[in-house]
Amino acid sequence: MKRKRQYNSINAYLWLALLALAGCFTENQNEASQIVMKEKQISFSDKNHVLDNNDNFSPDGNFLCYDTRGTIFNEDIGNCKTIEKIEIATGRETILYEPESITGEQAAPGVGAVSWHPSEEKVIFIQGPLLEEVKERGYYGKQNRTGVEVSTDGKGAITKVDMRDVSTEGPTIPGAQRGGTHRHEYSRNGKRIGFTYDDFLVTNIDRTIGYMEKNQDSPEGYSHYFSVIVKPAGKGRSKAGQIEKAYGDSWVDSAGTMRAFIGKVRAGNGLDYDTSLFVADIPDNVDITTAFSGDSDTYPKPPEGIKIRRLTYSGSVSDIVRGSADGKKIAYLAGDKEGVKQIFLIDADGSELSSDKRKQPLQLSHFSNHASCVRWHPSGNWVLSIVNGNIAASCTKPGNNFGKSVMLTNDKQDRNQLVVSGNGEMLAYNIFQPNKNTGKERGFMQIFVMELAMDELNDIFNIQK
Repeated sequence: MKRKRQYNSINAYLWLALLALAGCFTENQNEASQIVMKEKQISFSDKNHVLDNNDNFSPDGNFLCYDTRGTIFNEDIGNCKTIEKIEIATGRETILYEPESITGEQAAPGVGAVSWHPSEEKVIFIQGPLLEEVKERGYYGKQNRTGVEVSTDGKGAITKVDMRDVSTEGPTIPGAQRGGTHRHEYSRNGKRIGFTYDDFLVTNIDRTIGYMEKNQDSPEGYSHYFSVIVKPAGKGRSKAGQIEKAYGDSWVDSAGTMRAFIGKVRAGNGLDYDTSLFVADIPDNVDITTAFSGDSDTYPKPPEGIKIRRLTYSGSVSDIVRGSADGKKIAYLAGDKEGVKQIFLIDADGSELSSDKRKQPLQLSHFSNHASCVRWHPSGNWVLSIVNGNIAASCTKPGNNFGKSVMLTNDKQDRNQLVVSGNGEMLAYNIFQPNKNTGKERGFMQIFVMELAMDELNDIFNIQK
């Protein structure tokens, strides 16, 4: 009997050891391995080339658009003088838009935050008051800007996108905004434009999100009809569960019928706040002209038919949330148990409170340092991010490799503003570089690109072509 007990005891120890080993393997599969890929600097001129985490690639993947903020006076968008593009193969830079401007503590007009249309040769960016408008409108500010499109053929053809009307003599012109739109993003089919919005007339309500689309009733001289998506509760006046601020937004699906965003929400105790993931459902048949544009005392209201869904209820969601190319999943950043910002995934129709565990959030990454600049690869097979200045790819395919991360760079460079080409074959990002031409201490933000070795990534993640 003693020998049998001893044998059973040995078996138990072996079993515990195997469990421990299996646990270590499971944990280690989420640690980032390395597969360093080559990167190339494509901009060298003595100016900043700011990608600003927008949609900067041209539809054919041959160009990138950027703004030049921080080149003159300070880092503010208000001091940016030009909207430009760069040819990736040659590094040739072309000025797309250069208004007459003044720079200083107060600036006009202020341009920046540029994104390329997904299928047309034009870009959209923010613009403040022109010089001749300053006397009436004042200088550039987050509550004093609109969206402008310019052709990318270098001829400078301008389209005014959203009208700004801050008159207090009557109701706001239908389809106009009364403050400032920012970080414009085309839906992948190009039919809708999402943005953040700050109101000028009603100042006790914080930032929110909105959308625009072309409409026959758009204000005269402007291409799009404006509407907010969320009307927040007044600052400090919300009740438990109400949204006081909406931001960090991005389209989920290609048709622009789902806009994901971060909501600053009054917590259940009525005192604190949570930052949670939401989705606004905007069906194709929503009539944007049913929106109320507001008046001097009344904040704008969304059109009829928009529904807001809350997806998360714990953790602090941050940065910009991102929808997968097929519109089925959302990637977002939130703190793990140690407070490190990790990548989480959730179905676009999911909820943290769902009884179906498959619809609940799932932690994808397990980095030891904060992740940032989350971007889906168009294949949907991995999510890209920046960790400690280096680029990581994290596998999203269900199975043994789910959450496995691979570092595509391994150095002390401080990369930021990551963007992915439409075909998924190239990444672009900013790195600050010293001014080698003059030897002066001051340097500039330059653009780097990386061609992705797709076969190597697929092999590492065991993804079949």
